Amino acid sequence: MAVVLPLAVCEELSAWARTAVRAVHSPGGARLLDSEALHLTLCFLGNRPVAEIEPLAMALGACAEPACELSLGAPLWLPPRRPRALAVEVRDRGGELARLQAALCDALACAGGWRPERRRFRAHVTVARVRGGARAGDRPVLPATPRLSFAARSVGLYRSWLAPAGASYDCLASCTLQPPGPG
Repeated sequence: MAVVLPLAVCEELSAWARTAVRAVHSPGGARLLDSEALHLTLCFLGNRPVAEIEPLAMALGACAEPACELSLGAPLWLPPRRPRALAVEVRDRGGELARLQAALCDALACAGGWRPERRRFRAHVTVARVRGGARAGDRPVLPATPRLSFAARSVGLYRSWLAPAGASYDCLASCTLQPPGPG
């Protein structure tokens, strides 16, 4: 389950990622994700049986929370010890994204055999996969990320297709978030 990002945000992040990867990796040391593949994962479901798709999609519809106002933050190497991904932090100043993620986890857990990850939720968008992650002290400084704010207006249930060139994603179901209340 993931927040669907606005096209303009995906394009800006892709442009930033190209610059960042050129600055810190030799050719072939990183694989950029296509702008169409960028998303903000809320709940990683892993490999699920086909029979669970409909109940998971129905759980998605039960989580029509208010839209979230988000902004891009600092670049991140994930996981921190031996990174395999370059990502950009997503900030949720009002806490709406964290509430949406928690509600979605609860609904998905009630819908079937899925169990949430134990690690805490860290909102981010992965922009590149890297080979041979460097230790913390060996990582080069990255260029500043784009200063963008955007609204999270919908959440989707995605199926990923893995291939040597990278994953592609199909949206199986989506839920439009409610307009924010007066405030």
